[in-house]
Amino acid sequence: MLPLGCDLANHRLSARLALPPMPPALPPRLIVLSVCSALLLAGCYQVPVTGRRALDAVDDKALKEQSVAKFNEMKKRTPISRNRDYHDRVQRVGSRIAKVVFWDLPDADWEFVVFDGPQINAFAMPGGKVGVFAGLFRVAQNDDQLASVLAHEIAHITARHTHERLSQAMLVQGGGLALGGLVAAQTGNIYTAGSAVQTASAIGGIGLILPFDRAKEKEADHIGLIYMARAGYNPEEAIKVFEHLEAENAGKPQPGGWISTHPSYPDRILQMMDLMPKALAAYRQSGAKPVPVLVK
Repeated sequence: MLPLGCDLANHRLSARLALPPMPPALPPRLIVLSVCSALLLAGCYQVPVTGRRALDAVDDKALKEQSVAKFNEMKKRTPISRNRDYHDRVQRVGSRIAKVVFWDLPDADWEFVVFDGPQINAFAMPGGKVGVFAGLFRVAQNDDQLASVLAHEIAHITARHTHERLSQAMLVQGGGLALGGLVAAQTGNIYTAGSAVQTASAIGGIGLILPFDRAKEKEADHIGLIYMARAGYNPEEAIKVFEHLEAENAGKPQPGGWISTHPSYPDRILQMMDLMPKALAAYRQSGAKPVPVLVK
């Protein structure tokens, strides 16, 4: 209750002045650091086989649901191959690899589908959805070679490369927005701030995303080589797939190494040769019958 004769406006002013001062706004640079740090600290995981620590700030359940929906949509709009041999081979090889990766992906609902199409391609999606195009069998000429491709694609999933890429995109976007706020705060120009966001996204897209894609492809080669060996498939056949790919693409223009999302075939072959002793040891431990070595 107000004291007798007290002026209401003055009382309100005094009450406001008596309140503790508001904390100062964070400096723009701290805003940038806060956005990036929050994403970096959101989640981290260890990639199987290689042991690399990687970023994961993505909702795993939501990503799997989206993957299943996309895969089901693709099955509706893309013709399924009628080649029974292709289906049998993919199911046979895929099932063996799925067993050896169980502890790296225990909650996968595996599904292997062969799509009708000439492209030499295969893919895997979070949740265990794997697609193969019929054209792949031009370069995967036996079960061991098919295993190298399927193991590579499955390695992308167990390594959570999709999670990592989306997390990187979130980091780039968050950093870009924070950079825009920093520029706006310093210049008072919202158009300059908008340009800063676009610039950050462009730099992030080329300087961060693409190099990581090349690294992920090589990491999937590494992990996949070990997976196929553990499943009892000869890892030496993986090199032949790249030799077949080189022959298939001979004379065709290829993107430059810096802008390409895939390493060159020789680069990937050299890495596999370096890893071959480890892969062959895993192959021997799998109990598979050794493939005879022909001496020419």
